Amino acid sequence: MRHYIRLGIAGTAAAVVLTALPTAHALATPESARTSKASAVVTLRYDDTRAAGWEAAITAGVASWNANVGNVKLVKAAPGTRAEIQLVATSGWPQATLGPVRPGGRGVVQLGQEAVTQGYDKTRIAAHEIGHNLGLPDTKPGPCSQLMSGSTGGVSCKNAVPDAAERARVEAAYRSGAAARTPTDGRVLVDAR
Repeated sequence: MRHYIRLGIAGTAAAVVLTALPTAHALATPESARTSKASAVVTLRYDDTRAAGWEAAITAGVASWNANVGNVKLVKAAPGTRAEIQLVATSGWPQATLGPVRPGGRGVVQLGQEAVTQGYDKTRIAAHEIGHNLGLPDTKPGPCSQLMSGSTGGVSCKNAVPDAAERARVEAAYRSGAAARTPTDGRVLVDAR
């Protein structure tokens, strides 16, 4: 049911439309608001301009996270814009800042060549280190099926996909549309054996 009210404003007329909402719909609105807030997507930008030789592995690692986690999306930062995640190629062992990284925050991933020289898969390394920025610690020792088992998965392990528990943990960290601060924020994890 609609009601029209005419109001005089400085000599002109304005129409205001009032719509009566059914009581059930009015009660459902707070739930709808919670649902849309819970499903908000956090976008984190990454910069790989200092990760020469790792581009394909980074692209595949990012794609794995984007395909498996619904409430956080990683996008390549446009030139000249600030990125929350900095990916850098180094000669040592891979390491990363433990997050969860928040919009406007800063996380660093060092993609270490030493692990590649020893036979570890570049895409798994990239996805694993990005996982640290998303708030996941190492789960060592662990099987190849756990992305965060890192080097304990063995050099033959090519898995770059987070398992259900890892996905759920990242989803929980970003559930409210922004990552909550955790006591481990900012710690650097080195993925040497």
